[in-house]
Amino acid sequence: MLVSTAIMAVVGAGIGWFTNRIAIRMLFRPQNPVRIPLLNVSIQGLIPRRRQEIASNIGEIVEKELVSIEEIVVNLAAEKNRGDIIGTIKKKVGEIIKGKIPGIIPMSIKELVVEYVNDIIDQQADTVINELVENVIHKATGEMNLRGMVESRINQFDLAKLEGIILSVASRELKHIEYLGAVIGFFIGIAQAIVIYIVS
Repeated sequence: MLVSTAIMAVVGAGIGWFTNRIAIRMLFRPQNPVRIPLLNVSIQGLIPRRRQEIASNIGEIVEKELVSIEEIVVNLAAEKNRGDIIGTIKKKVGEIIKGKIPGIIPMSIKELVVEYVNDIIDQQADTVINELVENVIHKATGEMNLRGMVESRINQFDLAKLEGIILSVASRELKHIEYLGAVIGFFIGIAQAIVIYIVS
């Protein structure tokens, strides 16, 4: 009784581990449809077969739940970044002014002009940036399709590369699923042995 129970438990654990491992692999493989002649059916991994649907759903989630064009633009023009934006504008405008003013004009005059323009930039920068943000958001939301970009990017992914990414990210969880199959199979094997013993 004890030996047969142990054997059935080990066999059950092996079957549980193996079937879960196969099930995980069948999420990705076969990558291309494989036809089974006698059954007249074709099999393909779940992710390759429903790749476009998965990509579409991920794109929709990213666009609606995670990030939007408006959020991207607003964050880029956030208060913490405005100093850098204004500083870059001042630098470029200063270089242009100094380059356009004839060389015979004293440098001190050029500096005064640059300072005057910089004062105007400081006074008007927030208003101009806010208007620019609104215009960019309006134009981007009308022309940019974030969902389509994400969907297209996922669909362009090489399936082997996509499989590698998913396995590397979720390797621990997938291993746990395999081990869980072994544990469940182990106890099922014990239960079967007990049932057989009672019946016999």
